[in-house]
Amino acid sequence: MALSKLDSLYRAVILDHSSHPHHKGVLDGAVSLELNNPTCGDVIRLFLRLNDEEKIEEIAFDGSGCSISVASASMMTDVVLKKKVVEVLELSEKFSQLVQGEEVEKAEELLGDAAFLNGVSKFPQRIKCATLAWNALKKALE
Repeated sequence: MALSKLDSLYRAVILDHSSHPHHKGVLDGAVSLELNNPTCGDVIRLFLRLNDEEKIEEIAFDGSGCSISVASASMMTDVVLKKKVVEVLELSEKFSQLVQGEEVEKAEELLGDAAFLNGVSKFPQRIKCATLAWNALKKALE
């Protein structure tokens, strides 16, 4: 019964981020990158601004996709805002490991709500949905 309640909580958090995404919109004049998942048609446009300290000063996303793709983008923007690029790249790697079923120490502490997407590992076809925004972020920072 406890596992069922936990699963319900995970679903509720994912649905909330999908229905009411954080940092959704366009940042004029920001670095931008568009990435798509040709398998399912998800598309994300990511916008970001770095400050002089190599921290993400502002971040936003736009596009369309499934609930997992949108929720993951929303969660990602919360996690990486105001963090240094080097830390963001490490977090991105941790998230990738998590959704592929690997154990990530202190996942909730490091990834916030994005740690709720660990169940995606049970559905390999959905891993690309969950990692789309994170992959766009890595490419934008390159």
